[in-house]
Amino acid sequence: MGLLYIFVIPNEPEALKTLFKLIPMWLILIYAYIRIPDKTSRPHWIIWSGLFFCMLGDGLLRWFVIGLTAFLIGHIFYAVGFSRYRQVSKQSLLLLIPIGLYGFVMGFSVIDALLADQNYALLVPVLIYLMVILLMCWTSFLSKNKWAMIGSVLFVISDSFLSWNMFVSDILYSDILIMTTYYSAQFLIAHSLRFFKPYP
Repeated sequence: MGLLYIFVIPNEPEALKTLFKLIPMWLILIYAYIRIPDKTSRPHWIIWSGLFFCMLGDGLLRWFVIGLTAFLIGHIFYAVGFSRYRQVSKQSLLLLIPIGLYGFVMGFSVIDALLADQNYALLVPVLIYLMVILLMCWTSFLSKNKWAMIGSVLFVISDSFLSWNMFVSDILYSDILIMTTYYSAQFLIAHSLRFFKPYP
């Protein structure tokens, strides 16, 4: 269904495009529910709630700030869920360096573009979102769950394509790059649920 949305469904009418954009996320939500172990714990449902809010963000992204807020809430759920399985080590702390450097470069580029366009209203929301998604990515590494780690990195890549294409400069085949990495990210996060042990 994701490939159908990316390659086949036309941009108009917008309602049809949005419907087919959401169908893969509905299927991923069902898959995530199936992947939750029989003996569940709160973090499983926290992560599942993150998927749900990201699905809402998909449907609301035409109202950018509202959609961004839904995604932000989704990432907070992810970060809280992942952090319940945190295993802090020297290596995980060192990861803050490349993550921070990436956030600085991306943040500087997007802020510069927003200032150039005098789009001041988006400065704070975009910066907060950037910090939260990078925090989410870091907590996935703390969890030591490889599927969550790969999924979170793909989510950062997807949103990087989106923000660069939207604010900085056009990216060739941006829709394909954004949506393939996005659906892959969400699927892998859903897949990761089976590998999180029930929290005591």
